[in-house]
Amino acid sequence: MSNPITEQPSKYDNLEKMDVLELLSNINAEDQTVPLAIEKALPQIRDFVTAVVPKMELGGRLFYIGAGTSGRLGVLDASECPPTFGVSDDHIIGLIAGGDVALRKAVENAEDDVNQAWKDLEEFKISEKDVLLGIAASGSTPYVVGGIEDAKKNGVLTGGISCNENSLLSREANFPMELIVGPEFVTGSTRMKAGTAQKLVLNMISTSIMIQLGKVKGNKMVDMQLSNKKLVERGTKMIMDELNIDADLARLLLKKYKSVRKTIDLYKDRLNTNELN
Repeated sequence: MSNPITEQPSKYDNLEKMDVLELLSNINAEDQTVPLAIEKALPQIRDFVTAVVPKMELGGRLFYIGAGTSGRLGVLDASECPPTFGVSDDHIIGLIAGGDVALRKAVENAEDDVNQAWKDLEEFKISEKDVLLGIAASGSTPYVVGGIEDAKKNGVLTGGISCNENSLLSREANFPMELIVGPEFVTGSTRMKAGTAQKLVLNMISTSIMIQLGKVKGNKMVDMQLSNKKLVERGTKMIMDELNIDADLARLLLKKYKSVRKTIDLYKDRLNTNELN
């Protein structure tokens, strides 16, 4: 593709002459197109999630690979799953070109090594039991495309998130997901609409997978880690609502069992046993 969508000129010009409100309004107008682009890709996203869940039910892991903004978004989504859903930190693993130092500082030429992603994945002993999701706005990042190619050669199921049509990543991945958000407000700055679209879709993928794996009850994060005061209070409120008990008892039970799910299940079991007796 000689001029991919993500590199096409912005629909706006003379940005430096706009006042602050005009800049914000125009960026906001562009951002509002992102959910509509994602809506068109929902069948692709569904197919990927549907393929991932059976793998993870059997103990497989989901890996994300990306460079720059895409890599940071993958690491972010993966790192938020343990506290939110109570899974181990090797359930979903995010890798970024250049390693963890690239989360804070750009690493020169890291994304250009077509062989490095597989080397990074091999450190985690990736296998055909696992799934690999490549994230690249352009759909052509060598680190990501190379990782997907190597994964397929080794029997690993693959998906790809990109923001260009018929990209290299889409052609290589078993499950391509194309989020065609159009040219960026600042030409080529894919940290903007493309990054927003990738973040939203990663949220959708990980959340729907966790729900399918039973990590949500009703609409509540019953397996979340109680790692701070705010989350303890949230867990207490969940228990109060679910069991129709007061705050003091809910806190006492949560302190005892250290899990929202365990508290609810054991308390209900106790009630049922008493009723039978």
